[in-house]
Amino acid sequence: MLKKKLKEQLDNSNHYTIPKYVLTYSKQENLDRNSLILLIYFLNKENKEIFDYRRIITDLEFSEKELLDSISTLKNKKLLAIEMQKNDLGILEERVNIESFYDIIFSNILTEKEAEEKQTDLFQNFESEFGRTLSPIEYEIINSWLSSGISKELILAALKEAVFNGVNNLRYIDKIIYEWNKKGIKKATDINKKIIRDEEEKEQETFEYDWLNDND
Repeated sequence: MLKKKLKEQLDNSNHYTIPKYVLTYSKQENLDRNSLILLIYFLNKENKEIFDYRRIITDLEFSEKELLDSISTLKNKKLLAIEMQKNDLGILEERVNIESFYDIIFSNILTEKEAEEKQTDLFQNFESEFGRTLSPIEYEIINSWLSSGISKELILAALKEAVFNGVNNLRYIDKIIYEWNKKGIKKATDINKKIIRDEEEKEQETFEYDWLNDND
């Protein structure tokens, strides 16, 4: 009988849905357990829910301090706001607004999507220049460059340099990137700066050469 009653309670509608992106974001932001629970609670309510702290304390079995601390955390992280609004009777009420949380998640999703698209474009550039499909090992090598903080633009510049020299293998490109790093070249724009600087140094050496006392 007790088991049946427990099952009925577990099957009722008084449950909270936890979207995967909420767990991912909470991990990235190191959100504490109570703040995460409170965020999930508000996500499962209608947006601009009346802020009834007594009801929340009862529903979540929080102490008043736990609730206030969690509210403070979510507000500081700009995941929610508590606004004063008039109801239909013209009475001011405190309401919870979590639109900012959705804005943050949407922005994160767009950023991740753009990063994925850039990475796909990078592989396509290599396959186009090499005239063939990249091998799994070559994919790993390119990904290792990205993981080590080498920009896509610098990798493409190294690819262009290798193709210009008639070489189409990643070992050669890896050497180019290694040499550039040694010279302090971190971005594609640094290459042009280095070329200009080298040319200026050559011109300076030519200018300082004492042609009048050249005995050769």
